Amino acid sequence: MIEPYNVVGLVPTVWGIRNRSGIKKNIEHLVSITNAALWLSSLDLPVKLIALPEGALQGFNDEVMDANHVTYAKECAIDIPGPETEMIAEKIARAHGVYVMAQAKARHEDMPDRFFNVGFILDPTGEVILKHYKVAPLYPVEHSVCPHDVYDWWVERYGNTLESFWPVVDTEIGRMGIMMANEGSYPENARALAMNGAEILYRASIPHPAASNDYFEIQTRARALDNNLFVIAPNMGTYYLTEDEETPIDTFGGHSMIVDYRGQIVGKQPYSGVSTSVCGPINIEAMRHHRQNSLWTNWMKDLRTELYQIVYKDPIYPKNLYLDREPMKHAEYEEKVLKKQIQLLQDADIWKKPSS
Repeated sequence: MIEPYNVVGLVPTVWGIRNRSGIKKNIEHLVSITNAALWLSSLDLPVKLIALPEGALQGFNDEVMDANHVTYAKECAIDIPGPETEMIAEKIARAHGVYVMAQAKARHEDMPDRFFNVGFILDPTGEVILKHYKVAPLYPVEHSVCPHDVYDWWVERYGNTLESFWPVVDTEIGRMGIMMANEGSYPENARALAMNGAEILYRASIPHPAASNDYFEIQTRARALDNNLFVIAPNMGTYYLTEDEETPIDTFGGHSMIVDYRGQIVGKQPYSGVSTSVCGPINIEAMRHHRQNSLWTNWMKDLRTELYQIVYKDPIYPKNLYLDREPMKHAEYEEKVLKKQIQLLQDADIWKKPSS
């Protein structure tokens, strides 16, 4: 039996990095706020899981500054496992005996001049027990490669299964998977993880205006309810563009939350103007009981999969976009991909053009 426990999502300040050496400052800050958050949150239930939001190690300067992909891969992206994950392992996972969910822009060992957006999980011994390569970047601006961008290469190496794209790890505190940031904008990613056995999902971070306009909350709660699982969704705190910048910006808009398997918020932190945290309870046994005994609201038992396959039989977003080239910068991507995708849907009469 898995006893109820608390999960803590950190809401840290972050300093955008120019090279890998800048990551150390961000991790030291994470260690400091972890100590405070754990001390307070463990007064209620024992804390067994900590989530570090997307961007907490490196910031988002590859996106904000429209950086060259290869340069960023060589100078700023990390290896997982590597020195940075070992620092988190030593000072957070092993120090407190907790699981850690986190994210970093990271290289693939077989693609040294490319970087992916990688979610990862450490167990209490500090071992990396799961790596998930983000399948839905923030398309207008994010430069990281995703598995669909190198689809043929990916399938040849990893196969074409749920585990190939949406891995789940079974642990003593529940089955965990990763659904970072914009991945949660598409219900298919949460459903794929749920169909692969997930019970706890990590979803972080979302910037303005999505967080402040309720997109973040609506999507996060819906993904939890649709699949009867927990979603841990800490957002970022204030953001310094560089280590030398003196004025922090609340780029993200708060609204960190923990959502349970009924789609209800069980922990929330609306503010993100400082470094803080969000905390909420995880009750795996109650979730499993609900999945087993509900006659209606355990929705996945009712999937008519033969029907739903019709929705996805025709391709929409182009696969293998970066199989033979590095990712595009913002202007080229808007012209060659985004505008063509809109035109595709209009030409197929799925979307109607506006009258003006």
